[in-house]
Amino acid sequence: MRVFFFPYAGGGPAAFAKWCAGLNDSFEGLAVHYPGRGSRSPQPPLTDLLALVENLSQAISPLLDKPFAFFGHSMGGLIAFELARTLRQKGLAEPNILFISACAAPQLPNPHPPIHQLPDAEFVNELKKLNGIPPEILQNDELMRLSLPTLRADFEMIETYQYRPDAPLACPLIALGGLDDLRVRREQLEGWAIQTQGVFESQYFAGDHFFITTANEAVLKFMEEKL
Repeated sequence: MRVFFFPYAGGGPAAFAKWCAGLNDSFEGLAVHYPGRGSRSPQPPLTDLLALVENLSQAISPLLDKPFAFFGHSMGGLIAFELARTLRQKGLAEPNILFISACAAPQLPNPHPPIHQLPDAEFVNELKKLNGIPPEILQNDELMRLSLPTLRADFEMIETYQYRPDAPLACPLIALGGLDDLRVRREQLEGWAIQTQGVFESQYFAGDHFFITTANEAVLKFMEEKL
């Protein structure tokens, strides 16, 4: 089974490199690489989530010749969800399981004010509250300067996303959350239940919005058991 990992805002394939390597031999891990970061830095980052999903649906098609699963964290959860719906619309297979991590159900209103147009200092301050930027980047002005356009584009993608009602997915959907996540609360995570006709389950781990970093071994073990 192939497991596709969809990174959070500002994240690239490196965010899930250890996860891909840590899967047991029954699984092949593949990290999705959005434009505007890493080796794709020369390409401008996209600001339209559905445009990114359409691009991904074309790129992923040749890799759907085996059973597969999606795991998306935060922004990656929305992308994985919309990609699963797009594959269905194109007559392709849905994932065997859809894991949504630290991402509010899309049909619920976003309670957070938009930040992608804030001045740099205020924007960075809001990002710090998420506790999701590595210290080596925060403390390096040059790295922050290089990262800001991609981070802004990703937050614009999240904040301008508009949910379109559609039939629930057929695949099982498992929502994962952090017990101390102040950005995505329990009721927002449980809201994913209406997005599947299959089994819905939620599981919570110690940590905040980025519990996948602090509790990564527990999350990976849980995921493998479900797969």
